Parts: sequence; C-alpha cells; structure tokens
Amino acid sequence: MKKIMIVTNHSYMLYRFRKELLSRLSNYSTIVICTPFVGHEDDFRDCGYTLIETPINRRGMNPAEDAKLIAQYRSILKEQAPDLVITYSIKPNIYMGSLCAMYGVPYIANVQGLGTAFESPKMAAVVSRMYKHGLRKAYKVIFENDGDAQVFVERRIVQRKDIEVMQGAGVNLSEYTYHEFPGNDPVHFLFVGRIMKEKGVGELFDAAERLNQSQNIVLDIIGFYEDEYKARVEDLVEKGIAVFHGFQENPIPYYVASDCVVMPSYHEGMTNVNLEASALGRPVITTDIPGCNNSVDEGITGYLVRPRDTQSLYNAMKHFLTLSIEERASLGRNARIKMENEFDRNGVVSRMSYIVSEVLYGA
Repeated sequence: MKKIMIVTNHSYMLYRFRKELLSRLSNYSTIVICTPFVGHEDDFRDCGYTLIETPINRRGMNPAEDAKLIAQYRSILKEQAPDLVITYSIKPNIYMGSLCAMYGVPYIANVQGLGTAFESPKMAAVVSRMYKHGLRKAYKVIFENDGDAQVFVERRIVQRKDIEVMQGAGVNLSEYTYHEFPGNDPVHFLFVGRIMKEKGVGELFDAAERLNQSQNIVLDIIGFYEDEYKARVEDLVEKGIAVFHGFQENPIPYYVASDCVVMPSYHEGMTNVNLEASALGRPVITTDIPGCNNSVDEGITGYLVRPRDTQSLYNAMKHFLTLSIEERASLGRNARIKMENEFDRNGVVSRMSYIVSEVLYGA
C-alpha cells in the first residue's frame, strides 16, 4: 500500500474535522500522523494509524524552536519515506512543504485561513516569502474560500492553476442533524470558540451588555478564554448576562439549546462553528468576511455584520430579537437546507480523495 503522511498542528482539530477523510484515505494507503497530540490518540491508534509526536508552538515565532521542528520534520520525512504528504496550518505548510520540495516528495498543502499574519504589511511580506518557498512545488494548494486564494494569487505566492477551493472541511450532516427550534424566553445567543480578540469577543461582549439594558438575554459561551478576557467573562456572568460553560468536547447540545449562534470573527478560513450551527437548524449572525459570509445568506439563514464593529453587531442581534419565533425558526430551517446543498462533508472528502488518487496513481 501507499503511505500518506498527515502533518498538522493539533490532533483534536484533525480528528474533529478530518476523520472522515482519513478513513477514506486509509482504504488504499497507510496513514502516518505527525502532530502535537492533545486528544484522540487512542481513536487514531484504533484506526491503525502510526502516530508521531511533533511539538509545535502554534502562535510563536521562536527561531530556535522552529529550527528544532524543521530538524524533526527532516528526520521523520527521511525515516518514513511517504509517497505523499498532506499538510495543514502555517508551520507544517511552510516547513514541511519546503522539505518535501527539497527532497522531491509529492505534497498537498491546506491553507486554513490567513490569520493575523496578513494584517501587518511587514509581517505579510515576510510570511508571503516563506509561503512562496514552502508551496513552490506543491501538487495542489487547497483553500477554504475564494478570498484567501485570491490573496495568494495577487501576492504571487502560488499560481491559480495550482489552487483548489473547497468549502472548508464541510459538515457531517449525519452527525449534525436538524433539530426543532427551541424558542427560548429569554433568547439565548451562543458563542463557540476560543475567547480571544480575533474572534470578535470584545464587540460581542459590548453588544450583549448593551442589549441586556433594554431586554433580558442570555449569552452562552463555550471555549477557552485568554487571560485578558477572564475578568470580562466573570463580570458578565456575575451580572447574569452570560453563562460560561468552558470547553466542551461535544458542543451539539449547546447548539441545540440556543436560538442563535454569533461568530463575529475578524478572519477565518471557513468557520466550522457556522456550519455546525446551521446544520442543526440554528440561525447565525457572523461577520461579512471570506470564510464567514460564505456560510450565511443575508436575511435568509442569518445576518452579516461589519467586522470589528460593535454597532453593526448590536443592530443585528437587536433585530433578531424583534423576530417572531416562527421567523427565527424559518431562518434555521433555511440554514439546514443551505448546508445540505453546499457544505456536505461527503462532497469535500470525495474531492480531496480524488486529488490524492491523482498524485498516487495518476487517476
């Protein structure tokens, strides 16, 4: 059998969003996973995959740490001698991609959003050069939205002919099934994600506090918070505006219990939160940016707001409160239909599997 090596920066995210793809690929190849393991090791082992621990500082740019990671990647690549490498996230894309190019190993890179690296002109210039080197011989570079792909084309990092755009990881419609609308009183808004500036939580907290001055609402929060938001979350909880549930391995019951999911992120590849909420039949309020606006049809499945704009977010949440329960439920039903028509994970898995087959077998 052929050998495929998967290189990423988070085992939990790999399992949650790519387990169906790995299962499909394992039908005709052996699977080696290189990642920091922060969950699901036993699940991967039960599938017969080979696991290699590769510690990564996901957010830092420490030259000594990165040099150590590159050396480890080089050693693994030589030892495993894979027929194909598939990379996810920035450091695997750049560092492992560069090594694959150097040693003539076929590879497919997945760019899962631009992140903060492209917000600063200086940093964007540096990262663009690194990406260009890392992706120079990739068989395909896969993006989760057209906007991100266009940035790479305009910066001459990759050529359009080498790009595929998919709908993120899609959503597992069998796992995330439609649920009837709850119609809570008071209305429950839900945020799912890391509680950090780039997710727009500052604007969300401000909007929720302002809304609660005139109408009682509940903001349910799921995720880890960064230290700078600890006091703010605790204050909202103390005031009775928010309920903090912490990290949840299975967020489905919280989606189901909510009336509306809010994701005011500054940048995304394709936000899985929007897809999961929509598949379950919940309206979504999200920012009008690539990776978020793809998943919501304005006024039909939810609402789009300006990024970094508390007033815009407040207006959308306030408008949602004026809707009847049936109007809210209708948005949720439409959201489910959109997921069925555009974001079925089976379709994403089939497309990716075909690309892999092209590399391995020329078919």
